[in-house]
Amino acid sequence: MKKIEAIVKPFKLEEIKEALTEVGIEGLTVTEVKGFGRQKGHTEIYRGSEYTVDFLPKVKIEVVVRDQVLDLAVKAIIAAAKTGKIGDGKVFVLPVEQAIRIRTEETGDKAV
Repeated sequence: MKKIEAIVKPFKLEEIKEALTEVGIEGLTVTEVKGFGRQKGHTEIYRGSEYTVDFLPKVKIEVVVRDQVLDLAVKAIIAAAKTGKIGDGKVFVLPVEQAIRIRTEETGDKAV
């Protein structure tokens, strides 16, 4: 099992959710986050004063998948999230040692 963490632009969330549903991913967790990468924020003007916005709003999507569907899920996220512009985000893939469904106590792939 693997955990996919994707940090993306907020307006891409619905497209990513639909793309994951199409490849058979049924559940995911979404967290509103702030951060910056290479773009290091940007400047804005408010009431005539210029100020720097360091932390940009992003959405972190977390999903645990079976190894067999990992590549499909990652490709679906990238295709749905990509705008081709700076700040599109990142995808991280991490190993998951164990998963347990609390209600039924199922473990491993059955719990996912």
